[in-house]
Amino acid sequence: MAHDVKDLKLAPQGKLRIEWAGRFMPVLKFIRERFAKEKPLKGVHLAACLHVTTETANLMLTLKAGGAKLRLCASNPLSTQDDVAASLVKDYGIEVFAIRGVNNTDYYKHINAALDIEPHVTMDDGADLISTLHSKRRKLLAGVKGGTEETTTGVIRLRAMAKDGALTYPVIAVNDSETKYLFDNRYGTGQSTLDGIIRATNFLIAGSTVVIAGYGWCGKGVAMRAKGLGAKVIVTEVNPVRALEAEMDGFRVMPMIKAAPLGDLFVTLTGDIDVIHAKIFEYMKDGAVVCNSGHFDVEISKRDLEALTVAKREVRKEVVEHTLSNGRKVYFLSEGRLINLSAAEGHPAMVMDMSFANQSLAAEYILKHGAELERKVYNLPARLDQEIAVLKLRSMGVKIDKLTPRQKEYLASWQEGT
Repeated sequence: MAHDVKDLKLAPQGKLRIEWAGRFMPVLKFIRERFAKEKPLKGVHLAACLHVTTETANLMLTLKAGGAKLRLCASNPLSTQDDVAASLVKDYGIEVFAIRGVNNTDYYKHINAALDIEPHVTMDDGADLISTLHSKRRKLLAGVKGGTEETTTGVIRLRAMAKDGALTYPVIAVNDSETKYLFDNRYGTGQSTLDGIIRATNFLIAGSTVVIAGYGWCGKGVAMRAKGLGAKVIVTEVNPVRALEAEMDGFRVMPMIKAAPLGDLFVTLTGDIDVIHAKIFEYMKDGAVVCNSGHFDVEISKRDLEALTVAKREVRKEVVEHTLSNGRKVYFLSEGRLINLSAAEGHPAMVMDMSFANQSLAAEYILKHGAELERKVYNLPARLDQEIAVLKLRSMGVKIDKLTPRQKEYLASWQEGT
């Protein structure tokens, strides 16, 4: 079986961890049981470019139960859990091409290996798979019925492709499902980002000044959790509505250049480049900790940091001390990669349960309705989003009210007034 993983001997540990995560993913289990009976993905070749984690492994098992032939590669060089990759190959017969810490050449070699399956469906986290398919492997496009995208950054890229007329097949923006971004981005990123920072540094959040760049759903989650741990939180934004929201949520809002000398810890979550650049580094206090929780390692200018650095050393795993030309030290985490996955385990399984339920149902929807869709980016239908919420509530033992026929009639009418 084709694969490229670090060491198959790591499989036993990976299998235990996959099973542990599966205990906290009941919605995905419900879907897997239905998929096993109905086989909605039978005969489908599916190429997936996702973070290779225990939660992703449970998604792969669900897709395989549905009948899909799979190839999985990593969507970030530092997010692969090598024991999980090994177990997927050895214990579950899934072709995986992912090794933690690969260089850029091998990263794209793995993406191309996943595409060698000649996919009918693509599943992406960041759109590197789709980008490669549309630029380097265009001969395969004719066979693709549709795809899915997991994250905000990828959706932005895909909408740009659609706007330019470059996108050749429909894609479901899983990220934009309410049961994804309201939970995964806010609660998942909020917890896992601070988890990664603390594991890497043993940094005390309480009493520190934490600067959050970007107040989208991910930024809101990190700001909320940092505040809950006792931090003084500053938010930087370019969107006036989000800035206003952050201010009314009780956070200080200011330009990054003003926040630079105040922050003890900086976290970028914008999806854009050069959020922290040379001038910002020059204004930072001695000992500032800098990290990124956006999808790509472009938000913190590594070029500018290197240009300002006169000496550097790795002081802890995932922590590099940069001594700047002004004599101050800046501590840069995980090469600017996703801190929650590079220094920790990513989102908890409980929240990825909903995200990957969206992925599973989106793949099924693409196969049923792809021929009817234009070459655009779509949301998963609201009824499927709500179905996932219902299943999650059921798994939690939570019941809610239902509208009476009279209430439904009232909400659907315009004749009745005060």
